[in-house]
Amino acid sequence: MGDIGSFSDRVNRITSGFRGKWKVNEPMSLHTTWRIGGPADLFTVPADEEDAALLIGNCNQNHVPWTVVGLGSNLLVADKGIRGVVIHLGKEFSQRTQEGNQVIVGAGCSLPGLARFAARQGLQGLAFAVGIPASVGGAVIMNAGAHGGSISDVLRWVDILDAQGCKRRLTREEMNFSYRHSRLQQEKALVLRACMDLHPGTTGEMEAFMDTILAKRKATQPLEWPNAGSVFLNPPADSAGRLIEKAGMKGFAIGGAQVSPKHANFIINTGEATAKDVLALIEAVKEKVRVTCGIELNSEVRVIGESGGQVDDRGTKDSH
Repeated sequence: MGDIGSFSDRVNRITSGFRGKWKVNEPMSLHTTWRIGGPADLFTVPADEEDAALLIGNCNQNHVPWTVVGLGSNLLVADKGIRGVVIHLGKEFSQRTQEGNQVIVGAGCSLPGLARFAARQGLQGLAFAVGIPASVGGAVIMNAGAHGGSISDVLRWVDILDAQGCKRRLTREEMNFSYRHSRLQQEKALVLRACMDLHPGTTGEMEAFMDTILAKRKATQPLEWPNAGSVFLNPPADSAGRLIEKAGMKGFAIGGAQVSPKHANFIINTGEATAKDVLALIEAVKEKVRVTCGIELNSEVRVIGESGGQVDDRGTKDSH
């Protein structure tokens, strides 16, 4: 955020009028499920949406990049950290309210928590999401999905703060959803809340289905190690994990990063992994699958932060 002599002044200008919490040089390894990442210049947690809008305005006025980070899954932060401001939505953005068959939920709410809440209210449509470790905001941006369901199936509208800090409402149709994609992956925005359009269901049946999902997840995914969820998108009519295993990369490691011996579409941090290790392993897996199977895998991991003088400050995707 500028030369060291002006750092304190810029922090003061950015936080002027800000009522939320903030920390300087906060290790992002504390805020990612991979437990990887260098420090953020300024890590902030707004008190409410007006506070978030003020913060974005202050960043823009002072020409400081801002990035949104949710629960830190599906996210790789560079070893040198993130220049500028990181915005994280905390419990103040986790409220859930039911209006008939609709649930309006803050972007900071966990997606599994929302799935359980909906089931308790007798509302069906979100049970698929109980095993996706994402915030609602990140899930909307990446159109998270599993077990035949996705956010695009149930989203009615989403409220955002755009790049200028102005509040806007986008409908499902305006989100341009496709497989693990929405328009907000290209547009800088902070998701505030979403409206989910659900339908009546039987609580017991939904809870039993969710318990089955979680049991399968525990049995097949390396939950005992820090990871960021699935690393590669599944190619049409195929499985990335199957292709990686076929290419002989299951268990392959670079530094502290390893292709999980339990599930080949997961990369785990065995203790001392760096972002550099993970990126090198991703490229090694892609190359081996390309040569062995003739298929180009595409990563679904969001990579942000300082690397070689380049800063990704789009702030458009949280992860799951």
